[in-house]
Amino acid sequence: MALWTVHGDGRRVTDGEVVAPEERLSWPLTAGFGLQHVAAMFGATVLVPASTGFPVATTLLFSGVGTLMFLVLTRNRVPSYLGSSFAFISPLAASRMDGLAAQLGGVLAAGLLLVFVGIAVKALGVRLLESLMPPVVTGAVVMLIGLNLAPTATRNFQDQPWLGVITLAVILLCGVLGRGLLSRASVLIGMLVGWLVAAVTGGLDAGRLGEVANAAWFGFPQLTGPELRPNVVLAVLPVVVVLVAENVGHVKAVAAVTGRDLDGSVGDALIANGLSTALAGLGGGSGTTTYAENIGVMTATKVYSTAAYVVAGAGAIVLSFCPKFGTLLNTMPAGVLGGAMVLLYGLIALVGVRIWLDNRVDLLNPVNLMIAGAALVAGVGNLTVSVGGVALGGIAWGSLLIVVGHPLLRTLRAARG
Repeated sequence: MALWTVHGDGRRVTDGEVVAPEERLSWPLTAGFGLQHVAAMFGATVLVPASTGFPVATTLLFSGVGTLMFLVLTRNRVPSYLGSSFAFISPLAASRMDGLAAQLGGVLAAGLLLVFVGIAVKALGVRLLESLMPPVVTGAVVMLIGLNLAPTATRNFQDQPWLGVITLAVILLCGVLGRGLLSRASVLIGMLVGWLVAAVTGGLDAGRLGEVANAAWFGFPQLTGPELRPNVVLAVLPVVVVLVAENVGHVKAVAAVTGRDLDGSVGDALIANGLSTALAGLGGGSGTTTYAENIGVMTATKVYSTAAYVVAGAGAIVLSFCPKFGTLLNTMPAGVLGGAMVLLYGLIALVGVRIWLDNRVDLLNPVNLMIAGAALVAGVGNLTVSVGGVALGGIAWGSLLIVVGHPLLRTLRAARG
């Protein structure tokens, strides 16, 4: 039995028609849509390893493998690309001095915890998850993760402010005034323009350019094993809250636009993303998540075919075996990264705000107001306190404060009557 049936004649889609996940167009057209998904995810996926010190090629490899794994485990029902999760940037950047192996230990632990959450959701139902982590909790965690690394973005920006201004301006203009792919690829375009300006004006590092010249066109991605360190693991684990929120939101978004009930696929999606992240942690890649950028591509094209994502996943794997490509990306100047980070970290925080607005979180309720306020300041101020010799940063304390404190205070207030 074929994995996909051909939609219509395979060559065209009339206005109002939708290509369902189990359908496909002709393979040339499907390949084109797949490459568009690669373009949509590319800027964000490579920015995460560039910001955290991870090998770009290895991250691309596990991103592609994770996407194919996701499609298999969700039984071809949930179209998605698994790209590098921005939620990992803050804790991984903060633990960069601990080394790549320690960072990978945190990614592995987060992936395994997400698998456990997925198994629980699959066994007990998605409503269990919604009751344990209401929107006020998930929104606050998303916000503090986005804002915690804001100082890193501004430091990079200030290192080469003129490049930061150019990069940010191009991203904003493309994202706001552009249409279609120009808008979807605004981050990639802005970083490319910033890099080209740096190349013309002598702003690229000469040593890194030499590495590009010496790099081979074909080679295997760098593989590194993980090392479990309690301080890094505890700093990374709060990211799981964000991954859960992103996966649940992705499944519900796909269900809404395709008119299908996909609640039964939430557990599968969590398990698949958890396994993808754990696999990346075992081999040297950054943690993965479902991508909003690709939902935007699907919404614009009305093509939800999982076949296009197979093409995208395979394309990422092919790119990972080109060392010259990876070393070229490593020449990205700090100012260009800073220009992109200033926007992207802010967007992460605003996703948390959107979660609150969409779910009409009541900030007049003292439980919501006070615990969320305390958690945000702990995260944004990077409150760091050592417990038993293990230094925990702002993301860990802020997340623990609201994840544990909100249900506790809510229960105490209800008991008071």
